[in-house]
Amino acid sequence: MRSAKAVFTKQAKDMLSNPMVLVMFIIFPAVAFIMTQLVAKSNDDIPANMFVTMMASIFAGMGLVTAAAGAIAEDIERRSLRFLIIAGVKPHQYLIGTSGFFLLAGTVTSVIFALIGDFTLAETFKFLVIMISGAAASIILGAAIGMMSKNQQAATSLGMPVAVIIGFTPMIANFNETVEKVAGILYTQQINIIVNDFTAGIFKPLLVVLANIAVFTSFFVIAYIKKGMKG
Repeated sequence: MRSAKAVFTKQAKDMLSNPMVLVMFIIFPAVAFIMTQLVAKSNDDIPANMFVTMMASIFAGMGLVTAAAGAIAEDIERRSLRFLIIAGVKPHQYLIGTSGFFLLAGTVTSVIFALIGDFTLAETFKFLVIMISGAAASIILGAAIGMMSKNQQAATSLGMPVAVIIGFTPMIANFNETVEKVAGILYTQQINIIVNDFTAGIFKPLLVVLANIAVFTSFFVIAYIKKGMKG
């Protein structure tokens, strides 16, 4: 785990020195708070937690994908990844180290969302479980995209459309039964189900999210090995 810790420390320093990435972890809950206070609380026709669940879903399902992809692609562009591979850092060590800080930051942001929302204790538990697991899926998906990219520009070009598709598909699914059936395999759809209906069971959605994580991790490992074989 020493290698993973070293990568974690490196990623933390890189992220803390990049204000654009840090803003993402602040802007989503900030918008949720402002809209809740100024709009939802003053309008009885708007659900009290509408903006909290909306911004939380967008954050977990879209924002983290491009952020993680950019971080990995930056390592590739700077040749940092090449040195880590030569040093014997394994795929899982690099993934844990790189994704660890993003997940930590994502967890803190998820807790902030929960504090803004008017949730019961049981609802808060469900909310945090699906948010943190969903954030992990987004981060690993982004890491896989970044690993498949040659540079940050390529990572953004690939990551943004993917993030938009998986992020907006659950919204479209609300109005189209066919899309809803297809969207069931996406972790973003499971996030959407739970945050919008806390009476729904969490076991099946969590299994789908974990299955997504397993698939994304496989893509990442394959791409990491291919990167190592090229040099």
